Amino acid sequence: MGRHGVGTSTMVRAFIMVKTAAGKSEDLLAEIRELDGVEEAHIVAGQYDIIVEAVGEEVYDLMHDVATNLRSLDGVADTKTYICLD
Repeated sequence: MGRHGVGTSTMVRAFIMVKTAAGKSEDLLAEIRELDGVEEAHIVAGQYDIIVEAVGEEVYDLMHDVATNLRSLDGVADTKTYICLD
């Protein structure tokens, strides 16, 4: 049976890039890791400050629950969400 066959459960996965206000990355990391749907979160070097791996039943779950909750945290300046296609 294939990935999308009868009886299989396929979760939608996304990587969310988070830009934080100056000095907020470490405090936000702990909060982000507690959000429903977040599997992993790490501070990174580059254009964004934190990368988040999240999963949900549907794309809507990711966009509404995880991404929206993430953007509402104090100190989050910007986010960019990439939905995995494989």
